[in-house]
Amino acid sequence: MAISSIDAGSTTARSYALAELGRDSDAATLAEARELLLEYGRFVEAQPAVASFCFGTLETEAARLPESYREQGGGALLARVAGVPVGFVAWRALPHLDSAWELKRLWIRPAARGSGLGRALVQAVEERARAAGKQRLVLDTAPEAMPAAYRLYLEMGFTLCPPYRGRPIEGIVYLSKLL
Repeated sequence: MAISSIDAGSTTARSYALAELGRDSDAATLAEARELLLEYGRFVEAQPAVASFCFGTLETEAARLPESYREQGGGALLARVAGVPVGFVAWRALPHLDSAWELKRLWIRPAARGSGLGRALVQAVEERARAAGKQRLVLDTAPEAMPAAYRLYLEMGFTLCPPYRGRPIEGIVYLSKLL
């Protein structure tokens, strides 16, 4: 799927190609997605406000792409600009929330931030959730470590909600959006 947007820094239109990862994804595409997912993990791990992050779990998710999300009733998208991989997002079903999907691992490389690509990826997951009959999306984020992502979620209609899995974690907020 190609999505057009206006570059935040100019009036130049940019075209994003979104590829949903599947069993038929080629090795190069999966390697690109793994690298983006691991970049996300390294960034989060370096944030003092996100002390409970487990990079080992993320390495397992990355190694098993796309099955690590597909086995949980979800999927993952890789975004490219001019053929260069610059964004990633995943989602999964949660057994105790059968009407919802959890949005996971939204990552945009610094060079593509502010271009609208994060919004495009979240919207693509929303569209898939609606098509799958889901009624809401949930996510957790660390506003202190990822303020731009937090602002994006709020702008897109996500609102604070109680923790939807386990105990609350200091520095993490939980958000939900009705579809």
